[in-house]
Amino acid sequence: MEHLPLELPDNPKLAGNITHFARALRRAGLPIGPGRVIDAIRAVEAAGFTDKVDFYWTLHACFVNRPEHRTVFAQLFRLYWRDPRYLEHMMAAMLPAIRGVQEERPAQAAEKRAAEALLDGAEDPNKDSAEEKEPEETLIEVDASLTMSAQERLRSLDFEQMSLAEMAQAKRMLAKLSLPVKPMPSRRGMTASNGRIDVQKTMRAALRRGGEMDRLMLKKPRPRYPNLVVLCDISGSMSQYSRTVLHFLHAVSNAKGAGWAKVHAFTFGTQLTNITRHLATRDVDAALKAAGAQAQDWEGGTRIGACIEAFNRDWSRRVMGQGAVVLLITDGLDRDNPDDLARHMQRLHLTARRLIWLNPLLRWDGFAPKAAGIRAMLPHVDSFRAGHSIASLEELAQVISRPDDTGEKTRLMGLLD
Repeated sequence: MEHLPLELPDNPKLAGNITHFARALRRAGLPIGPGRVIDAIRAVEAAGFTDKVDFYWTLHACFVNRPEHRTVFAQLFRLYWRDPRYLEHMMAAMLPAIRGVQEERPAQAAEKRAAEALLDGAEDPNKDSAEEKEPEETLIEVDASLTMSAQERLRSLDFEQMSLAEMAQAKRMLAKLSLPVKPMPSRRGMTASNGRIDVQKTMRAALRRGGEMDRLMLKKPRPRYPNLVVLCDISGSMSQYSRTVLHFLHAVSNAKGAGWAKVHAFTFGTQLTNITRHLATRDVDAALKAAGAQAQDWEGGTRIGACIEAFNRDWSRRVMGQGAVVLLITDGLDRDNPDDLARHMQRLHLTARRLIWLNPLLRWDGFAPKAAGIRAMLPHVDSFRAGHSIASLEELAQVISRPDDTGEKTRLMGLLD
């Protein structure tokens, strides 16, 4: 990282600045308590404040104890201590991207999280306590006992309609969601206290005792978990949804004990990109930054049929074993030949244990399968569900292990006739 010269103010408040810096780190997700803040102040007092590199590593030693926290600490330190124009950089990092307008400097890993941590309720450490008080305002009490809570409203809110603060809170809620799956029975057995008789183990145990069979060895089928394969559309019409869903997939990929044997993730727009290894990174900002750098067709066109054909040809045999469940996340708006798209979807459906299609267009009450791409894809999926809000992803977690769930497919198939 770049080290800019430190400029001490005329009336320095180093202890207060370190305290506010620790609060920002805690908002960004680092486990920092009052004890570490006291240790940091004492460490800086012992190490001195004259060398910029020593000051950085002194605070680093006090506040960072996990590898995934290094990037967040570095970005917050640069914004809070090093960069004299940190406020402008923070505001630029938090502004929504505008198509056709290129930022002067692209946001680095964990920079947006650092900006939100510093701007979310942060107080000015140099604020004078003798400032004039603002005039008193009249307080109006409103009875909101029958209104929907903020969290419930956020659960049902469309991802595309969320503000920056609501999106940040939604991502925190998605990080806590899980996608459990039930195990499948396998031919391999495991020793159990009740179950079928394991003839081979029983006979081997008897041979070790000179042919005397004193007990029966029992076994039951060993549980086997399937793979989860995700195909996520990152074209221009899906960019806002795909970014949010990838946050959810990152949490699923790094969840312990979720049940999936392995999570394979692919993005597609005009070409297919494998981002599985990027989602294995613990820090979500660094993971999505690396995935976005590899996927060169972000917010571009859409060639669903060609990308599914590439997956069937290059990746199907590698990742579709063991009864994989496939999540297809796209709006289905494709301009290629619908007959070719239907043929590639049919092959994908035959190789998957279950094929679930998440379409954000289902948020509209009057949705009908009028587009040629949707009409070609719909007959070859097992379940057709919405994927535009937190509530829709929570419903997916509840029904993903139900083989009888079809979502909206049955109703919409009646409209095709």
